[in-house]
Amino acid sequence: MIYILDKINGELVKAEIVPMDKRTIPLKKDGWNFNWRSLSKDEFTQSYILKTPDSSTQVEGAICLKVEYEMLIMDALELAPHNIGQKNKRYDYVAGCLIAFGCRESFKIEGDYKGFLTFVSKTNLIKWYKEKYGAELALGQRMYVDWENGEKLIEKYLNRTKID
Repeated sequence: MIYILDKINGELVKAEIVPMDKRTIPLKKDGWNFNWRSLSKDEFTQSYILKTPDSSTQVEGAICLKVEYEMLIMDALELAPHNIGQKNKRYDYVAGCLIAFGCRESFKIEGDYKGFLTFVSKTNLIKWYKEKYGAELALGQRMYVDWENGEKLIEKYLNRTKID
């Protein structure tokens, strides 16, 4: 079971990661940075949202995954505007759950890169990805999470039962 941390009351809240559909596409007009409608049109990508089960349309975070050259690429990752920043965020663990989900999906890929999740990071987030998620720098701003760190993230974020 997936849980995210409600920063208001300090309790874990059940969450789910489901494929994005027309009703749940995050929109720029609502404060999102990426054009999720455009990202989700690529035939080689699949976009997912993280939401609480009791909410039909409230999205807490989104991830876009693409398979290319037997490799799973995290093409985009974004938190809902109300989950950004340390002081006023509503839910914590959203990014961790989405990245761990990407890692879990990477184990379904056949080939040399099975278990590896790769992505291009913004320069100012490289250190954060390294420290928080065990990602490694490959070349330039290209990073990856290897299978060992992927398994740790899956255990921590997708099999969570308590607050650490």
